[in-house]
Amino acid sequence: MSKRTVYDYFGDKRPFPAILSAASDSMLATSRRALDEHLPTDAQITTVPQLEQALTAFAIDLGTSIVGSADFAAAFALVAQQRLQTPTTTDDLATDAPSQDLADRIAHFAGAGLLDTDNPRLAADHFSALTVLLAHERQPIPATGERA
Repeated sequence: MSKRTVYDYFGDKRPFPAILSAASDSMLATSRRALDEHLPTDAQITTVPQLEQALTAFAIDLGTSIVGSADFAAAFALVAQQRLQTPTTTDDLATDAPSQDLADRIAHFAGAGLLDTDNPRLAADHFSALTVLLAHERQPIPATGERA
């Protein structure tokens, strides 16, 4: 799309923060939906095998909803391009809220005796790195269909 179209849509000369904000809001909504669907805090998950199955379903859902999304891929690409153009930039997708939401769920299941962790935020960061970030890294390159 042309620059004029982007500026017309966002109404200012700095559309990048608006794009990041919209993508971050969408990612948070997607993450919260997946958490509520797969890792509810009510009494539905009462055993370790149930939790294991729910965590797997959650990771797959995020992998297809976020990593497999062309919109999120475009946002990640914009961030990477911005970092190349302005190495000192601090602009990024806001991931703190989704990470904290996952940490809160992990704390809930640790409190229920289904997980063993004394640092739910670190466990959430590790879970994300081992699932979402790994899935993002292994996405095929659109032009060639080969993995990066």
